[in-house]
Amino acid sequence: MAYKIIASKCTNCGACEAACPVSAISEQGGKRVIDAGVCIDCGACASTCAFDAIEA
Repeated sequence: MAYKIIASKCTNCGACEAACPVSAISEQGGKRVIDAGVCIDCGACASTCAFDAIEA
């Protein structure tokens, strides 16, 4: 199960995108999104997010 970004908590800072080892996170329409087909469920994005905007 891929991680998901909670849009209401996300500040679009990009820390999660930088932390992702497989480049599964990108910006689309001014929001960060996680590509579930690429995500390896490592949790690097969630542990990096200072706003608790990423959930499993």
